[in-house]
Formats: sequence, C-alpha cells, structure tokens
Amino acid sequence: MKLMATADPKQLAERLKLTLDSDQLTNCMRCGFCQTACPTFQETGLEAASPRGRIALMKAVYDGKMEPDALFQSQMDLCLGCRACEPACPSDVKYGQLIEQTRESIADVAEHKWPVKQLRGLFMEGLFPHHGRMRALGGLLKLYQVSGLRKITRKLGVMNLFPAHMREMEAVLPEASSDGVIRQWQKHGLPARWEQSEGDAQPMLVIPAVGDSLGRVGLFRGCIMDVLFTETNVNTVKLLRLAGYEVVIPTAQTCCGALHAHAGETESARRLTRRNISAFGAAHVDYVASNAGGCGASLKEADHLLHGDEAAAGFAAQVRDLSELLAMGRPLPLKPLHARGGAVTATYQDSCHLRNVMRVSSPPRQLLGSMPGVKLQELQGADRCCGSAGIYNLTQPQMSADVLDHKMEHVERTRAQVILTANPGCLLQMKWGVHRHGKSETIEAMHLVDFLAEAVEERG
Repeated sequence: MKLMATADPKQLAERLKLTLDSDQLTNCMRCGFCQTACPTFQETGLEAASPRGRIALMKAVYDGKMEPDALFQSQMDLCLGCRACEPACPSDVKYGQLIEQTRESIADVAEHKWPVKQLRGLFMEGLFPHHGRMRALGGLLKLYQVSGLRKITRKLGVMNLFPAHMREMEAVLPEASSDGVIRQWQKHGLPARWEQSEGDAQPMLVIPAVGDSLGRVGLFRGCIMDVLFTETNVNTVKLLRLAGYEVVIPTAQTCCGALHAHAGETESARRLTRRNISAFGAAHVDYVASNAGGCGASLKEADHLLHGDEAAAGFAAQVRDLSELLAMGRPLPLKPLHARGGAVTATYQDSCHLRNVMRVSSPPRQLLGSMPGVKLQELQGADRCCGSAGIYNLTQPQMSADVLDHKMEHVERTRAQVILTANPGCLLQMKWGVHRHGKSETIEAMHLVDFLAEAVEERG
C-alpha cells in the first residue's frame, strides 16, 4: 500500500514552487553531517536517500532544473521522517518542514486509487479524530482477540492472505480496549471529579494529586494510545499524581494530527491542532503531558503548524513529555522489582520525535537510573530510528524491517531483559523485532511508564 499516489510531474513542480521554503532550501551547506544520522542513507548508501540528497532534489525542482517524476516522489516517500538529521545539522536546516511541505504538495496534486482514497478517508477523517469511534473499534478488536476469532482465522489460514509483515504485526498487538483512560479510571473507583470546561460544553475529569499539588497537568490521551495502551494511560495518571500533579483529562481533545501531517494532509492537522488548543486552554492547565513521543512532537510544533497564532505558541510552550514532568516533580516512591527477581538489566530506545523534535533524551534515562535494582545498559544506536515512523512499517515494510533488524542486533548485544521506549509506534515495532528474532522468551518490550509503574505498584 502506497501512502501517496504518483502525481503529475508538471502539476507537482508548480505546486512545489509555491509550497517549499526557499530559505530552508538554500540554508543547506551540503556538508553531509546528516548522512551519518540518516537510516535510509545508512541502509542504501544512495545520495538521493539522504537528507542532503533529498534537499538537492527539492531545490532542483524549485529552480526548474528537473521534473519531480516518479523516482523523485518515491525518494520522498522512502524518508522515515525521523528528523535525526536536524540535531546533526550545523546550519539548523528544518528538514522536517521541507519533507512535510513536499508531501503536502504531492497529496494535493496526486489522484489516489479508489481503495486507497477510501482507506485514507476512513482512518484519517472517519476514525482517528473521533474518540467514541476509536473506542468502538477497540471493542471490536478486543472481541476478535479474546473470543476465539483470532484462533479460528489463523487455523483457517485467513491471515495467510496478508503479507508476512502484517501477519507478524498482528501477532504482537496488545489487547485492545473499548474503555479508554477515563472509563478505566472510574472502573477502578479511584479519586476523581467532573468539572465543566470554561466556555465549553464538554466536561473534563479532574484527578487530585497525592499530597499538595505542584501544578495542574492536562493529559493528552491520544487516539491509538487510548485504545491499544489504555493501561499505560492509567499508569501515566498514577505516576503524575505521585509526583504531585493534579491531572485533568478534557473530553473535548482529539487526535494530535501527526499522521495527517506526515501524509501531507496539513489542513486536517491544523484543524485538529486548533481543537486541542481550545480543549486544553479551557481546562486552564499549567502543562500538557504526553506519553507518546510522536504525539508530543506534533503538539510541540503547534506554533509552526499555525504560524503566527499566539494561542498556538502558548500551547506549544506548555507541552511536556511525561518524563520531563516526573523529573520536575516529587521523587517517585520506587522499590525493587521483586516480581522480576529484584535485579533487571534494561535498555532504552529513543523515540525519534521525542529526541529530535522535543529534544528529550536525559529525563527517561535519569528515571531509569533512579530505579533500585535496575541496571541501564545503553543501546548502541539508541538515537537511530527503529523503523516504525507512524505507519511506515506498513507502507515501506522492507526498509522498515531492514532498519529494525539492525536495531535488534544491537539490542541483543546489551543482554537486556527489557527494552523500553516512550512511544506506542516504537513499542509495537520493538515487539515486532523481539517476535521476528525469536527472542520472546528472553526479551520483553515495554513502555517506560508501565515499567516505572511496576516499581510503585508494590506500595499497594
């Protein structure tokens, strides 16, 4: 399945001349520092598959020296969008903005085949922005997982109709939920109250801090996160409370728009961003907490997406990764993980957007370093993409698998029992890697939040 259809070169060339940021194109000095950071260049060795090469292609089209043909478009599609090139760039070229501008132009001009067009519309507009529909989808997926339908489809060979990478991904999907964090919290009977958002008809759940409150934090629950990793969201609230924060969950919030932006549907991403700014603004929070690197980066760049919007700039300044807030709050009451034998070797895989866009790399490691009985073994290439990149593992399965295989070689050298990350896409990708390499008996992939929660759960 191709994320973007092939666009007419002449139409695309005209569109790119209007869309691309000429200043960013000319800022690139062609020094090549980006190449060592780029996974697709490292895998292929091709200049065109590097950030420098892609920028050169964009500039050649912008200057009228070449047409953006099918090969040009395929190179733009091959980019992971991990943005590891940005911290490596001495000229501070905003490559992420250039690749999204290019993909937006392709999406505007291209004519998708009917099935792809329908699928994009179904997921991007019909599902992700609607929390109720996502929970309904989670309920259907859970029914498939626990009712015996999954075993039946496998026994009948139905899964063989799908490509191998999709079969493997299906095998490692966590159990879905139709509840979401709000319903799960209320089912546990934990302390909370409902409040009405100022100037908004939508209510919000307010959960008190443990002890005196250090601040009011809005939880961004996500769309996929709240369906496939509901318990992680619940654990996020527990950790924030223990760190001294009052937690607010506005029901008016929606999808972060990251997948829309990556797919070139920028206007949809802007619309969703405005809705989130309104929802959290009405909740009067000090910070907006994200436990998903991709979502957090999208929220953090609200001021870029809505350039010149004062509310967007204020919102972006409030966005923090969970690990940052925990590092700022009261120390967590962590105890040794007796259920795991008291001593655990763990390694940490950075979420690309958490590290390269939000520029957060130390806080997760500091938290792990504070855990009694946990030895943090640094992962070689932890700052390099795992190959997930949103839905890249579905649209570019071979390149995604190649990147992942090299990642797993480094994981195995750490001899870690647990590999941790802070993004749902990365977590699914690492679960796929563990399964793909036959290491399910010796290595477990977990979200950082759930690993921390194991150590505080023993307090009762």
